[in-house]
Amino acid sequence: MYTFSNRLRIGSFIAMAVGLLFLGIGFVSAPSTVEEAKAMVASAHGDGHGGGHAEEATAHGEEQDHGAVAAHGEEHDTSHDTHLLHQLQNRPWSALYVAAFFFFMIALGVLAFNAIQRAAQAGWSPILFRVMEGITAYLVPGGIIVFVILLLSALHMNHLFVWMDPETVAHDKLLQGKAGYLNPTFFLIRAAIFLGGWIFYRQYSRKLSLAQDESDDDSNFIKNFRWSAGFLVFYLVTESMMSWDWIMSLDPHWFSTLFGWYVFASMFVSGITVIALVTIYLKSRGYLENVNNSHIHDLAKFMFGISIFWTYLWFAQFMLIWYADIPEEVTYYVARFQDYKLPFFGMLVMNFVFPLLVLMNSDYKRVNWFVVMAGIVVLLGHYLDIFNMVMPATVGDQWYIGLPEIGGLLFFGGLFVFWVFTALTKAPLQPKRNPFIEESKHFHY
Repeated sequence: MYTFSNRLRIGSFIAMAVGLLFLGIGFVSAPSTVEEAKAMVASAHGDGHGGGHAEEATAHGEEQDHGAVAAHGEEHDTSHDTHLLHQLQNRPWSALYVAAFFFFMIALGVLAFNAIQRAAQAGWSPILFRVMEGITAYLVPGGIIVFVILLLSALHMNHLFVWMDPETVAHDKLLQGKAGYLNPTFFLIRAAIFLGGWIFYRQYSRKLSLAQDESDDDSNFIKNFRWSAGFLVFYLVTESMMSWDWIMSLDPHWFSTLFGWYVFASMFVSGITVIALVTIYLKSRGYLENVNNSHIHDLAKFMFGISIFWTYLWFAQFMLIWYADIPEEVTYYVARFQDYKLPFFGMLVMNFVFPLLVLMNSDYKRVNWFVVMAGIVVLLGHYLDIFNMVMPATVGDQWYIGLPEIGGLLFFGGLFVFWVFTALTKAPLQPKRNPFIEESKHFHY
């Protein structure tokens, strides 16, 4: 039975406390008026940016002889200033949402990997089932937090989802055409269905897994196999819809038919990476004595393979949009090329170039510290991936890595570690009665 070390427990509490403090500072320091927003931009970028822009536009309008032109200039300035205020108010919310979704998607990716292993009746992986079940325990608190953020968005506590603003919809024919699907009530109902289905499968699969240890036959194993196969169908549909709802609808004028697969690849490789990191940590503490370098090698193979799959999807999505050059589509990448060069291209290096060069060699996949180093870079790269999906749509060019972003990572990282390692203490780390447990113990590649 795994014992949660006091050092790890205290570290997770400190991370959560510091993260909450940083997030609190971010929310308190967000502007509440247009004047405060213009002053913040002016102080951050100089007098010629932000507030200066509005004054210059107004002055230009006053110089015109025709009152209609001046009125148009004032209307444009008001709209610009309000948009700027919403962007700055969104920043702490966006930092919170990016971190909340990132750690939640790790648990969801592990849930999919666990279901695949059970449905495929894989012989190498049963020794890792308890690790996967511990990580997926985070689906409950992580899912509740994400749902609360979505609910607060629907209650107009922030401006993350512009299609939730009735005024915006009233002046946008495209959003009016999508109102049958993109409306707050249906949006929250779908979210509840997604989360309910994912959490139900996790809890039931875990129950069957533990019951199999005490059983004298394989009935629970067979039930878990059938439920896992059925769940994967539900997962593939709901994961795609979730990616449309929770991420793609932040840019409601843009869409990509590859987006569901793209988000899936990101969450899948992040989940497998965390399985590898947690397994290596537990083994270094004297647990999981039957886990050998071949198990780590296979996890690292998945990390490498899904990283290449992610890159294929990224390039396919980008290339098709770039080649077609349709204005409604290319604006998605224009904003990222103009205002997010460092995180956008840095993400490509961390998620493709680095895994390609580091994990291609088979021998390196068996070296624990090497896999840990590669895993940390991959996780940071996919955090930036979610950052690039969310921030341009919600804060525009008013972004930088500061207290809210660091606070979000610290809080949810601490919560994730605390919840996962607490769940690992609830049952023996090695299944007893799984039909493939002996094959898994003696797995060598």
